[in-house]
Amino acid sequence: MLFFTREFNIFLYENTTTRRTLKIMAIYSPDNFSLIDSPMKLLRLNALAPNFQLPKTAATIGNFDGVHLGHQAMIAQLKQLAAAQNLKTLVMIFEPQPLEFFKGYEAPPRISSLREKVEYLTELGVDYIAIAKFDNHFRSLNAESFADILKQKLNAEHLVLGDDFHFGKNRQGNSEFLRGYGFQVTNLNTIALDGHRVSSTRIRHTLQAGDLALAAKLLGRPYSITGRVQYGDQIGRTIDFPTINVRLNRHKPCLNGIYGVEVVCETRSLKDKVKADNPEKLGIAGYEPTALFGAGHVGTRPAIKQEHPEWRLEVHFPDVSANLYGLLMRVTFLNYLHGEKDYPSLEALKAGIDDDVEKLLEFRQNTPNSPF
Repeated sequence: MLFFTREFNIFLYENTTTRRTLKIMAIYSPDNFSLIDSPMKLLRLNALAPNFQLPKTAATIGNFDGVHLGHQAMIAQLKQLAAAQNLKTLVMIFEPQPLEFFKGYEAPPRISSLREKVEYLTELGVDYIAIAKFDNHFRSLNAESFADILKQKLNAEHLVLGDDFHFGKNRQGNSEFLRGYGFQVTNLNTIALDGHRVSSTRIRHTLQAGDLALAAKLLGRPYSITGRVQYGDQIGRTIDFPTINVRLNRHKPCLNGIYGVEVVCETRSLKDKVKADNPEKLGIAGYEPTALFGAGHVGTRPAIKQEHPEWRLEVHFPDVSANLYGLLMRVTFLNYLHGEKDYPSLEALKAGIDDDVEKLLEFRQNTPNSPF
């Protein structure tokens, strides 16, 4: 969970599910800059104080959408080089992602929100995450100005980059340019799985095709979305299928359809919360000790015509009656049932949902151990 303190602009990340507190960060006071002695520090490049100074770093740069096997190999290489040269490790990411800036709603769907990226990168053990706000000013930087940021603000000495890395306005900079600018540059070769490159694009297509098993292999973990429970239309209550509406924190997701999901609350035991609200309705146990199993739906609202449809993640917990609003949830996708369907009436919708829930409960009963 991310916490923010107004006085010093300090962010902390706490993962209570794994019973670990990862203090992320740092920050920036209007008058000076100080770092908290913590495992990972998060930096916003457009908010750094003029007198800001980092220790010498080994850095890598990219979107890191999904923080997949290829990204993980890059971080491992980064840490190895940094340890050999007594440097700190730093990952520079962009927010929004460049294609989101240029294409808006038409940009490729996101695999990971900013929060999720920070969590995964923190778990990999990097020292710093630097977030560059991708806006008109940043997009206009030429290669020299971009390299100056790496040298002067991030104090980078060694760069670990992908084999096709380009940067700066019109993609004018590359690894050779950076070597000429005085950086040590190591290029990481493509990471492949089953003879094909591991990439964010491949993972998006894999998720859209409903192949959760392959996506888990490419990511190095089952695919999940983390978000806070917010108020929805509460239509599900009217047909006896109440759902939680989980904030997606992205313009559109990679998924679409009906899924068997496991849900963990990041701040407390979901099982304990449900039991406290109604001891007679305990739900269906998930695979993690504090988790519940449910029927997940990712989709838009087809009955409402919008230029940019609003995507939603909804989860129905069978045999649960609890107030879960405001809780931060991690929804892990375990089983793809089918894509979106159009129903001619409310009665047909209710019958369809009832059939989906029955099939997903059968999946849970027939799958005693987590599929991933």
